[in-house]
Amino acid sequence: MRLRKDRRHTTDDRTEAQAQPGPAVELRGVRRQYGRGARTVHALAGVDLALPRGTFTAVMGPSGSGKSTFLQCAAGLDRPTAGSVRLGGTEITGMGENRLTELRRTRLGFVFQAFNLLPSLTVEQNVLLPTRLAGLRQDRRRAQALLTRVGLADKAKRRPGELSGGQQQRVAIARALVTDPDVIFADEPTGALDTGTAAEILGLLRHAVDTLQATVVMVTHDPVAAAWADRVLFLADGAFADHLERGSAERIAARMAALTSRTGPMAGAAA
Repeated sequence: MRLRKDRRHTTDDRTEAQAQPGPAVELRGVRRQYGRGARTVHALAGVDLALPRGTFTAVMGPSGSGKSTFLQCAAGLDRPTAGSVRLGGTEITGMGENRLTELRRTRLGFVFQAFNLLPSLTVEQNVLLPTRLAGLRQDRRRAQALLTRVGLADKAKRRPGELSGGQQQRVAIARALVTDPDVIFADEPTGALDTGTAAEILGLLRHAVDTLQATVVMVTHDPVAAAWADRVLFLADGAFADHLERGSAERIAARMAALTSRTGPMAGAAA
């Protein structure tokens, strides 16, 4: 009974978000701290950010800068200590766990470094898994269309173990797109791939933004990967310290080098 109620809320939220266009991702005053007293770690120290729909944003920063925490809070995988997170116009900060889980299944897509495919399922079944978990109709024609788009039309009945790493990541991208999500969150999506295959995967994410009006938020350590994005945001000490619009890999690498040479956020920069 509760699941049905949650699904209705999620549908209502999506309709409301579509009726009132706004940022795909919006964080206001978001803080995340771990521990107490002298051992408190401020993973996020007051993040303010609004990302437009249909854009590709890369997030970079030194180790320990808060990249993973940012992604987890923005995607509803972790709850901020303070502040507000909105996805597709829906406030998720105080949302109950059941309703939040349903929202993640139907309105968000995820692409991880480790692919996270289920080895016992076929490629087609992996693509359709988010709709199956959400209790939605299994649209095999949509799955086939997405597999065709990522160049795997002939692999639908294969198992993930029969595919290369690049092919498995293509399946993960098709899976992320199957529910027509508000946002796709990608966590080091090319970290386990060779340079040529990585470029193919990044091209698919770029294509999803340019032709499907998808919104992609990607955490990466690689300036070459970040150069595919419309905008690169740089984190330092739990806050956005700098940004770069349509930067080349060389400019991004230089900006990262300048950032890591400092002990805190770059002075005068904006998120």
